[in-house]
Amino acid sequence: MIVIYGLRHRLDPIKTRLSAVIHGCMMDVFGMPEDKRAQRFMPMDAEDLFAPGGRSDAYTVIEINMMAGRTEETQKALIKRLFADIETELGIAPVDVEIILKEQPPHCWGFRGMTGDEARDLTYRVEV
Repeated sequence: MIVIYGLRHRLDPIKTRLSAVIHGCMMDVFGMPEDKRAQRFMPMDAEDLFAPGGRSDAYTVIEINMMAGRTEETQKALIKRLFADIETELGIAPVDVEIILKEQPPHCWGFRGMTGDEARDLTYRVEV
């Protein structure tokens, strides 16, 4: 599950493009399948989002919740790819993007009536 936060007036017009950029990076770096896009956009009003100093109104936070198993190198590759592709495709400077990877053990995930460690039919690998 990916949650994207940003100012409403900046996020709303680019949701579809940003979603495609993020998922493209997830497919290329993590090997996620095309149909495994789970994203939530949380557009916020200016009074609800306080950015650190030195950021513009394009400030965007991307939280990626995932089952543990990817290597440090793979995680770093995803972060760097996101920075690069978001800047290239959407013109948002890396200083205005924060990316947080949150890992949980598979037994902490629940989907399709089972826990993540019970799932044997995933169409992608977690250990990459």
